[in-house]
Amino acid sequence: MTTLKSSELAINGGEPVRATSFPTWPVWDDSDVDAIAGQLRSGNWGIGGEAVGRFEKEFAEFQQAEYCSCLVNGTAAIEVAVRALRVEAGDEIIVPPYTFIATASACLMVNTVPVFVDIEPDTYNLDPTKIEAAITDRTRAIIVVHIAGCPADMDGIMEVAKKHELKVIEDCAQAHGAEWRGRRVGAIGDIGTFSFQSSKNLNAGEGGCIVTNDEELYQRCWSLHNVGRVRSGEWYQHPVLGWNYRMTQLQGALLGNQLKRVPEQMQRRTENAAYLTERLNQIEGIGPMRVDERVTRHAYHLYMFRYDASAFGGLPRGEFVKALDAEGITSATGYRPLYKEVAFRDPDVYAAGMKLASREIDYDKVSCPVCEKACAEEAVWLYQAWLIGDRSDMDDIVTGIDKLQKAAT
Repeated sequence: MTTLKSSELAINGGEPVRATSFPTWPVWDDSDVDAIAGQLRSGNWGIGGEAVGRFEKEFAEFQQAEYCSCLVNGTAAIEVAVRALRVEAGDEIIVPPYTFIATASACLMVNTVPVFVDIEPDTYNLDPTKIEAAITDRTRAIIVVHIAGCPADMDGIMEVAKKHELKVIEDCAQAHGAEWRGRRVGAIGDIGTFSFQSSKNLNAGEGGCIVTNDEELYQRCWSLHNVGRVRSGEWYQHPVLGWNYRMTQLQGALLGNQLKRVPEQMQRRTENAAYLTERLNQIEGIGPMRVDERVTRHAYHLYMFRYDASAFGGLPRGEFVKALDAEGITSATGYRPLYKEVAFRDPDVYAAGMKLASREIDYDKVSCPVCEKACAEEAVWLYQAWLIGDRSDMDDIVTGIDKLQKAAT
């Protein structure tokens, strides 16, 4: 195995490129404390408070959607979205394999079957040209993930969905504020879901929401996450079987205050990412991800690039990441293909969903070559908080990677 032998490298005892930390996350100040404290003092921590409703209106406007409904987390939001589309047990939903497990596990949790379709090699988003081959008479919907905050090819996906009369759920967990051809993601398809988990660009530790332009879908989601109540009904009237997935007013108050920072943070990430891409493009073996010209705003929840070991003397990606970490620049290799997870391969684990399926899917036989290469060899992640730093932070990232490239060749 190729190793890095230069004594100048930090992993071999040399001086690291960076001895100070990158910007930390989350960003907060006394205004956040005041927002939470004010809600706390009001005594309205749950039903009866106004903070969640106020944030829902603000976030709907921010994402250019008509409606927003907040929930306990992004996973629950996907479950509610799937069920709100009135899919039946055993129906199939197309999902990408390069995403957090919730995108697919939420399907099984409501007894539908995730069918994995490969990703584009230069964006890691769902490849619309590969969807049709996976469609069967049981396919009802497509879940598209805007991975890392970069909108997927919504033109291509919506075209396939329209042709086959499929619903489209946008998993926007990483894409707050992202835009496709000037439209913010979430309500481009039938319904969109967001996460406010602690790593996200807008967060309250936990939380999530759905957005849509369809009033009927919105009302259905409201009912499903609110114990099956309907707005016109009585408190103890439950005409729908639903979950208790409401967000607390304390989270709503925090999110409302955090949202004020998002536009400036988005602009800073955009500027720093553009500079970083320009510099990294000059280093052989480092390939920043393609941003489609129709993407008018990338959220940059992650900054991803493709690593080519052949330009680093055959150095395995894992060793590259370790050496970069020693230079004070922590990175990650990211996901595994979801269909390789035990939760999808062991019948004892997923039996509840699969026994209701119209046909069993043997996930041992699923192969998405582009995803597998990304997961095993190529993908390297840098964290979104670093992109709210200054130009010198970006320069250190470039210097560290360039230092390794020169030592390996």
